Amino acid sequence: MKDKLRRELIKLKNNLSKSELLEKSNIIKKRLFEMNEFKQASTILFYISYDNEVHTHNMIKESMSNRKKIIVPITDKDNKKLLLSELKNWNDLSHGAYNILEPRKECIIEVSLDSIDLILVPGIGFDKHGHRIGHGGGYYDKLLENATAQSIGLAFHLQVLDKIYVEKHDVSIHKIITEKEIIYCKH
Repeated sequence: MKDKLRRELIKLKNNLSKSELLEKSNIIKKRLFEMNEFKQASTILFYISYDNEVHTHNMIKESMSNRKKIIVPITDKDNKKLLLSELKNWNDLSHGAYNILEPRKECIIEVSLDSIDLILVPGIGFDKHGHRIGHGGGYYDKLLENATAQSIGLAFHLQVLDKIYVEKHDVSIHKIITEKEIIYCKH
């Protein structure tokens, strides 16, 4: 059921032109940067976007120039979990697991999950209860399960559904920002 929905949502996202994707991402960035949770956070876990996700590259660069401490995930495929590293410089990144940008080995500065003030979460689909469909690896569910920081999903409006089937390992998020609205999730 989730796989079918995942395929349909990926197809919808892939229909966005590059200019639409960037335009909608800029609106989402503006909404995010205006939120108190973002303004007050000094250490933020960003995902590094790829494959028609809400584009975070400019968000990360701007946040770094605004003296935010930026943390990014590193995929540990062997243990099916995310490691966290501070990102000091955009040029410290290279393609890693799943062809997603990650800090190069010599640039990794590991940080603990409890040092993070705000977690920005990617997804293929979301519902208004904070449930999400990821790429199916469970990496973010494992991370969020132990997190105390507020979690915010970044999504295009077309990725928000009425209801997503939930499995016992799924962890919900607190809010979702789209180009049309900010959704306060009802858990």
